[in-house]
Amino acid sequence: MDPVKILLVDDNADNLMSMQVVLEKDDYAFVTATSGREALSILLKEEDFSLILLDIRMPIMDGYETAEVIYQRDKLKNIPIIFISGQDDEEAAIFKGYQAGAVDYIRKPVNTQILRSKVAIFVELYRKNKILKAQEDKLTRINGDLRKLNQELEDRVKDRTKELEDLNHELKDLNLSKDKFLSVISHDLRNPLTALLASSDRLKKSKTESPEETQHLASIIHRTSNKILEQLNELVNWAKNQREKTAFNPVSIQLRNGIDVSLEILKPNALQKDVKLENNIPENIFVKADVFMLRSILQNLAMNAIKYTPEGGIVTVSASFTDHMVEVCVMDTGIGMTPEVQQSLFKSISPVSITGTNNEQGSGLGLLLVRDFVAQHGGSIHIDSELEKGTCFKFTIPADDVAATV
Repeated sequence: MDPVKILLVDDNADNLMSMQVVLEKDDYAFVTATSGREALSILLKEEDFSLILLDIRMPIMDGYETAEVIYQRDKLKNIPIIFISGQDDEEAAIFKGYQAGAVDYIRKPVNTQILRSKVAIFVELYRKNKILKAQEDKLTRINGDLRKLNQELEDRVKDRTKELEDLNHELKDLNLSKDKFLSVISHDLRNPLTALLASSDRLKKSKTESPEETQHLASIIHRTSNKILEQLNELVNWAKNQREKTAFNPVSIQLRNGIDVSLEILKPNALQKDVKLENNIPENIFVKADVFMLRSILQNLAMNAIKYTPEGGIVTVSASFTDHMVEVCVMDTGIGMTPEVQQSLFKSISPVSITGTNNEQGSGLGLLLVRDFVAQHGGSIHIDSELEKGTCFKFTIPADDVAATV
């Protein structure tokens, strides 16, 4: 065990020597001072004393003043001071010493046994306090480590929970993507395939068709087949992009041209029902949209319009600007729908599908796809419809103001 340091303060060198001789067998390290000022100077440099033995009667600065100055410093106020006094008025000296901050008092001439006993007691208290302080510091470190470990554990739990939530969302997104993919195949491809089969069947069974009519049917088959192939390729790319989370890719599109592309593949269906398709979009309207999603939106809405429009009807696509958005209207002269049907069209559970005017069938999923694609563009969709007069599906999509002004 390291020796403890004791500061001896007395203006008499013989007294200092006597105290060292009395205490030297107890493994103490002594530092001496012959005045209060010298003691203060030492304490400014060294603070690790276990005890101060301080003579009261010293010139210039007595023991009382020295003790008061010592205890004014926060780092020194825990060092116990034992006053050494030869004053005759013992009780008054003791009281004044305690007022100055002393913890004990020894009267001159010093009794060696009393001196050793009292010093030993305070040194033992110092050592035990030091041990307690070390244990307290260790406990503080342990508590700090425990808090750190607990925080790390909480962070790991949060991270793991977040990973599981992200995985759950990803699984839901994948399932939704699967449903959307199937819906696109069902709505965007099944109807043109039906027209394709009808044209090829007519061509196969025809025995009296003119060469011009045959050529016309062959052109329909060829054009529709190419469009279907093109859209199948788009579907494959879209499905890949869905998996890679990069499906949404808005670009500048001249809306009129985009409508023409979307309506082109629906012309055979419209011809079969003698429904006229009209594109009334001004050429100066540009939108910021994902090409595939916009095409799917338009084809689903236009195909529905054809489905619910009697022969000889008209399906018209128009658009106008509204607050940095473009509102597109797909209007038909069809059978219309009741308010109850309108409210149920965009429900994700059991969407409504109504048989078309020529008994065309559908799953109702196409409009859910339309709703999600419009929402992904930051737009909205609503319906204006009246029974026996027709329906207008209106949706908004961001305008590309920069392209429109070029």
